[in-house]
Amino acid sequence: MKQQHLLGLICLSGFVAVAIGAFGAHGITSPQAKAWVETGSSQHMAHSLALFACVWLQTQGFNKARFAVPLFGLGILLFAGSLYALALGAPRAVAMAAPLGGLCFLSGWLCLAWACFSRKDKFDAPN
Repeated sequence: MKQQHLLGLICLSGFVAVAIGAFGAHGITSPQAKAWVETGSSQHMAHSLALFACVWLQTQGFNKARFAVPLFGLGILLFAGSLYALALGAPRAVAMAAPLGGLCFLSGWLCLAWACFSRKDKFDAPN
């Protein structure tokens, strides 16, 4: 996928996070459902921004940052998606996807750390 298309999808992801957050704040009356939407949309937005950073880091030579992209994307789908579904009345069994999404988020952050620690600058002195 071309970088500009990936960035466009990431921007749409941020848009969806804001839209769902607004819906949760103004269109949902259940306190539990509001809490699920608030948690989901805040993690959704944070990891949309992390996706944006992954693409930017790749342009700066941190090529291994590309491995975090699918992890953050899947994390958004599983974690935030399951919370959104619960807020809209899905069966409680859907909640089992949230921890898997959280593991994807954690793995994505580890991939970004790996990308940063393993990058070799042409100006770095040899060890």
